[in-house]
Amino acid sequence: MNPCSTPSLYGVIGYPLGHSLSPLLHNTAFRELGIPGVLLPWSIEPERLPAFIQSVRLLNIRGACVTIPHKQSIIPLLDRVTDRVKALGAANTLYWDGDLLCGDNTDILGFMSPLQADPPSAEQTRVLVLGAGGVARAAVAGLKSLGLNQITITDIVDASSATLAETFDLKTIPWSQRSEVDAHILINTTPLGMKGKFEEESPYPTEALAARQGIAYDIVYTPFVTRFLREARAAGWKTIGGLEMFISQADHQFLTWTGRNLPQAAKQAVIDALTAT
Repeated sequence: MNPCSTPSLYGVIGYPLGHSLSPLLHNTAFRELGIPGVLLPWSIEPERLPAFIQSVRLLNIRGACVTIPHKQSIIPLLDRVTDRVKALGAANTLYWDGDLLCGDNTDILGFMSPLQADPPSAEQTRVLVLGAGGVARAAVAGLKSLGLNQITITDIVDASSATLAETFDLKTIPWSQRSEVDAHILINTTPLGMKGKFEEESPYPTEALAARQGIAYDIVYTPFVTRFLREARAAGWKTIGGLEMFISQADHQFLTWTGRNLPQAAKQAVIDALTAT
């Protein structure tokens, strides 16, 4: 990076943001590739989101990662969104196209990446999605694109799962009955297991894991191995950690902003941070 260059400003917005590794990932990439850019964490309360978007326009902020709880509420504040955002009702990436502030969704691309690299077997057809937020929408769309249509949704808030089920024509089940679903693939899109106050929790009953085997996919990436994945692995399940999705969706974001892919050094920096004792 030329020390005389004024770096382009990017950010990650959400509330809260204590667990985000986006700054480490993207800033390492900027440095390794010699791109004059910096990505900063911005903790934005929901009621401040419209004012923040005005700041993006005024301060020439070149892009942003969007996370919980803004992925849906940010859409009407943008000039244009991609077909993926329209289909999913959620945006996780801000970028400029000329004078238009745009939104895209790279969550679906990130979610699908490990499943495309190592697809489920022909017998693994029944899926239970735990949670019904923005990432769950991306997961459902990705699953359907892979031909997995036997999907059941459950969420602690019944109304949330009902809304998602209606949108995608899915089955829904009360949270208290989630272990009764005979699923080959379990996908956690909730914050249960995330570093912090939820770290010791799991979205799925431990004893129910022993009743069957399949694929356990957790979108949580901090810690590196969640309680859910640890218990699923012990019960003989194949596991997919959230880091794979996180890095893949971030790679698509970085490509949108810079025309370059994330270098291996950036990915390794995140792995090192997650596995540090």
